Amino acid sequence: MTARRGPPATRQNLLGTSRRLGKVTRGIGLLRRKREALVGELFRLARPAAQLRRTLAERADAAWSVLLDGLAIEGQTGLRALGWPAHPLSAELRAGQVWGIPVVEILRHTAVRRTLAARGTPPGAAGGAAIRTGTAFEELTEVLLEAAGREALLRRLGEALARTSRQVNTLELRIGPELRGQIAGIRRTLDEREREEHLRLERLRSHLASRRDDP
Repeated sequence: MTARRGPPATRQNLLGTSRRLGKVTRGIGLLRRKREALVGELFRLARPAAQLRRTLAERADAAWSVLLDGLAIEGQTGLRALGWPAHPLSAELRAGQVWGIPVVEILRHTAVRRTLAARGTPPGAAGGAAIRTGTAFEELTEVLLEAAGREALLRRLGEALARTSRQVNTLELRIGPELRGQIAGIRRTLDEREREEHLRLERLRSHLASRRDDP
């Protein structure tokens, strides 16, 4: 097993490695603060997001329940015919950043819920189950549009938090200890060289002194 090789043991490399360790230490501090900020932002958004998910689940359950009633009464072909014409939706988006993370916010969108006239449903052409089905799915779509931006933001914040945690762990557990080990090794080698040089000088002085003492 071979020992890990570091930079040559010179005072210049000692200074350079010490500067790198200082940068790593400062980077760890900055990343820790960023991680704390991301955790705080996630906690701030967690409760509204959880409530919105519960609302979304309730609207989805209600929509599928009335859909089954509508299918039982109108049939698949009847409901499909009542769903035409299609209702195109458009939204105005705004790009932004949260803690340096690019996000997109839905500022406004076209109205989702429509009257029977806006749906193009002739009077008396659809029963109550079909009307309730259309209303329920329009309400579900509204909640989906509201949840889309929040869910995307939560996902990006979660990814950023995981990435920041990996960076902190890499600096703390691998790069930092490696640099400290290199510094310790360079210092040890330089100290050994200094002691050896001191011993050589002592021998040289002793040799010169003994020659002067010889008759």
